[in-house]
Amino acid sequence: MAHDRQTAHGSGIVNLIAGVAATGGLLFGYDTGIISAALLQITADFTLGTLGQQIVTSAIVAGALGGCLVAAPLSDRLGRRYMIMFAALVFIVGTLVASLSPGVVVLVCARFILGLAVGMCSQIVPVYIAEIAPREKRGQMVVLFQLAVVSGILVSFIAGYLCRNQSWRLMFGLGIVPAIILFVGMSVLPRSPRWLAMKGNLEGAFEVLQRLRSDPQAARTELDSIVAMHDEQAPWSALLQPWVRPAVIASVGVALFCQITGINAVLYYAPTIFAGVGFGQASALLTSIAIGVAMVLSTAFGSWAVDAWGRRRLLLRLIPGAVVSLMVLATMFAIGSTHGINTWITAAAVVCYAIFNVGSLSVAIWLVGAEVYPLSCRSKGMSLVAATHWTADLLISLTTLSLVQALGAAGTFWMYAAINLIAFAFVWRYVPETRGRSLEEIEAALKAGTFNSLT
Repeated sequence: MAHDRQTAHGSGIVNLIAGVAATGGLLFGYDTGIISAALLQITADFTLGTLGQQIVTSAIVAGALGGCLVAAPLSDRLGRRYMIMFAALVFIVGTLVASLSPGVVVLVCARFILGLAVGMCSQIVPVYIAEIAPREKRGQMVVLFQLAVVSGILVSFIAGYLCRNQSWRLMFGLGIVPAIILFVGMSVLPRSPRWLAMKGNLEGAFEVLQRLRSDPQAARTELDSIVAMHDEQAPWSALLQPWVRPAVIASVGVALFCQITGINAVLYYAPTIFAGVGFGQASALLTSIAIGVAMVLSTAFGSWAVDAWGRRRLLLRLIPGAVVSLMVLATMFAIGSTHGINTWITAAAVVCYAIFNVGSLSVAIWLVGAEVYPLSCRSKGMSLVAATHWTADLLISLTTLSLVQALGAAGTFWMYAAINLIAFAFVWRYVPETRGRSLEEIEAALKAGTFNSLT
């Protein structure tokens, strides 16, 4: 009984830590998603054309690309916890500047500042959670970050709808609340035990592990395995080593396909696209809320499935659904979906696509990136994953409206259907199953050359 109480206590602490850290994901989702509704007002206030809309939208993505690259060396030097706290401060500054922006130039700069914080969180929060979570719960714990991301997106869609008759400045300003919660919460949480061990502070690492596991013997065994696999902090060039390459291919590939399969095209521009094909502005915003609910539910399902089914199986089972949904969506736009039943088929196809895409690739991206790299270059590997994500996101956000104009909505979604099919083939070939394995066991498989054969 005493052991059970200790285990429950340790699990409760881990859950609390993961929940507070995942608030960074809530900010990530809110600040990237709120532009969907705000853009309708900002376009009118600042008389923006297509290029202007894409620049305002993509500024946060450009900042995120820089933020995730800066976070890697700083998190290795200062620690995961302090970097998350710093990101929270940047969120606060960016939110204040955005909500008070007198013109489009200041707004773009504010969105870039917010992007820096988003990029930092996307790089370091999944790593922090992965390094404190027990192996049997690591999947759902890391996916908690993605669940917070899509929850933030849903909150942004709801806020956008409720504030549609208010100022877009209020939409941006509401983001300051979770930023303050993240900063205060992280200030009282422990440092990563694996980061402490990497820095040579084995006593501190053991104290943290003992607190997290509530079993001195289990904590000692885990610390011994960390020390046994430990190498010194590696430079960026370590990612080019042949034995690390399978991890790079798997994680970067999932990150790339997470974006180029089209989910953020739907996320950023759904109201604009739907308003353009006959939905009223309020109806378009309500459609976005339905998408947000679908994303939260599918991510919650994915947080269960990554440990129950496995990472690879989840991807292979859900991606085909995204392909079919996009084919239906493209067909509806091709035949005209502005009246009657076709309108609702179009909306249903978008929601189904969000369920299948978010429940697979978006669930897996941060988890795969956080767990496949060896400790010596994990932070830099995760930066590469995040940089790939944000580079592809920048490309999507800068080109979506132009693609719709050039190819038509139908052609654009046919293209995304084909890319989802390619993503399925990539997962089948290059993404192994890491469910139930410790981070050190995954690293050992890389060194032994058996990483791709993990099932």
